Amino acid sequence: MTKIVNSWNDFDPLKHVIVGRADHSCVPPEEPATSEKVPIDSPMRGMWGPRPLETVEKANAQLDNLARVLEERGVKVDRPSPLQWNQPVITPDFRTGSMMTCMPPRDTLLTIGNEIIEAAMSFRCRYWEYLAFRPLLSQYFNEDPEFLWSQAPRPRLSDKSYKHNYYDERISLEERLVRTANKDFVTTEEEILFDAADVLRLGKDLFIQHGLTTNRKAMEWFKRKYPDFRIHAVNFPGDPYPIHIDATFVPLRPGLIINNPHRKLPEAQRKIFEKNDWQIVDAAMPAHKEPPPL
Repeated sequence: MTKIVNSWNDFDPLKHVIVGRADHSCVPPEEPATSEKVPIDSPMRGMWGPRPLETVEKANAQLDNLARVLEERGVKVDRPSPLQWNQPVITPDFRTGSMMTCMPPRDTLLTIGNEIIEAAMSFRCRYWEYLAFRPLLSQYFNEDPEFLWSQAPRPRLSDKSYKHNYYDERISLEERLVRTANKDFVTTEEEILFDAADVLRLGKDLFIQHGLTTNRKAMEWFKRKYPDFRIHAVNFPGDPYPIHIDATFVPLRPGLIINNPHRKLPEAQRKIFEKNDWQIVDAAMPAHKEPPPL
């Protein structure tokens, strides 16, 4: 019997992984969910459409090299099937000018044990992103009789899912940090919304970041879906653009986690780790502060 899907954390020995592709990647037009995420001084502001071919080729070179390095170490690597992302997304509830990419599979797909869940993402431009991974999921389903393939409730992403007039270019960094501390984010609780990358897996403990891309209703959905699991809501008050827990809080092995020193886990939320003899250490500062080119 072929066993393809089985993963409970991010630090067990890696045997099989999906590495994304940057083909046809786009900078999506502004929409309610993305406006708050993009910093005011980012060159992405006011620019949308296909990313420059040179940068796409450089990104693919890096991704291809990552896949090669993994394969040389005995890891099986699968790749998604990119769509032509420079197409509009049109539903009865909204229209947006383009899609985005299938470069980061960890945003779209969440593996829990022998199950892969297609996430209920809040970006309208990512509405069809899961289609790039469907050929792989279909293959896993055909080859692994224990594989469970599921999809979180598909959000409509209507205007009710967002706080209108939430985004304002005049808001200072300090005001953004107050919003984060108060758990005041652009998404509402109208429907279940989450990115897979907001979920940290430690066996049957799921630590879920409440931020710009994941709401409280998603956490309640996880509680009901996995009644034998423990679901922990976490947040990082020092992050003015809170999105994706692995940009802030990463377990390296049992008992050791690195934390972005500017986005510390609040003391009250550290207790479960301290009780279980986990050490949380500050990550080293990066060698540079310049963002990568578009």
